[in-house]
Amino acid sequence: MNEITLLAIDLAKQVFQLHGVDARGVCVLRRQVRRAQLLRLIAQLPPCTVAMEACGGAHHWGRRIRELGHQVKLIAPQFVKPFVKGNKTDRNDAQAICEAAQRPDMRFVALKTVDQQQVLALHRMRSSVVKARTALANQVRGLLAEFGVVVAQGLQRLRRQLPELLEDAENGLPPLLREELNFQTQRLRELDAEVQRLTRRIEEQAQVDERSGALMQRRGVGPLIASAFAAEIGDAHAFKNGRQVAAWLGLVPRQHSSGGKPILLGISKRGDAYLRTLLIHGARAALRTADRHEDAVSQWACTLKARRGVHKATVALANKMARQLWAQLAYG
Repeated sequence: MNEITLLAIDLAKQVFQLHGVDARGVCVLRRQVRRAQLLRLIAQLPPCTVAMEACGGAHHWGRRIRELGHQVKLIAPQFVKPFVKGNKTDRNDAQAICEAAQRPDMRFVALKTVDQQQVLALHRMRSSVVKARTALANQVRGLLAEFGVVVAQGLQRLRRQLPELLEDAENGLPPLLREELNFQTQRLRELDAEVQRLTRRIEEQAQVDERSGALMQRRGVGPLIASAFAAEIGDAHAFKNGRQVAAWLGLVPRQHSSGGKPILLGISKRGDAYLRTLLIHGARAALRTADRHEDAVSQWACTLKARRGVHKATVALANKMARQLWAQLAYG
């Protein structure tokens, strides 16, 4: 059998499909293995390139396989899909990964370290708790409105008014609902405490991380943005320039161009919605105080705000912030 130069793995929980080719691109290995057998089999192969989709568990397996002396390449699933031939099966998926990895212009995902994944896990947990808190607040506000009790918009106002409404015996709330809303009020306090605890953990991690500390020196960038950006980017040199980072985050216009006519639409919103949202929030905060500063970026943002409006200026500033943060990580 010819020596394998590229091995594609279709990842799963227990059963993995392998597809290996030699230097000429001829398939020399097509096999299905169990989870416990995967590393043993790969350890027997000569050093080669191992390609996988950047899905759940990919970074873990990538680190383990790299320790065995192989080169690891992760590909975004949307770039593998066009190479799938026929029906979706594990065998066809592995072959599609192999085909995609051989494209000379293919873009790959940087392999993340354990520390980077740990920080991202904290961000995901915090985001989940924030969503649960928002859902609970909206539900409580809606239930109160069904009985003619309207609470002003905003989470802070709900926290302040809810105990007063539950103590008011003349607002017409039924006793059973009043009792249950007391439990929901306590649950809301618990979610607030959980959000604060996770935020403190992320801030502590950002303070001890050198890369995050450097990013926080820029206006509009706090611990949440700095730690999420540094962890999500991983290896900054995986991107050629800042424009690629902005496009990867979905902060550039979508195109529908044909016949030499460039047509630009709204922002594409591709990539990580969580990180893009954080950057836009940071840009909004920086834009709010831009008129107090004399640097070139602030003056540019104020001019754009006057010409195109607050929202477009906010997204444009978030685009510029993403490019600046990438430059900070790539070149210091």
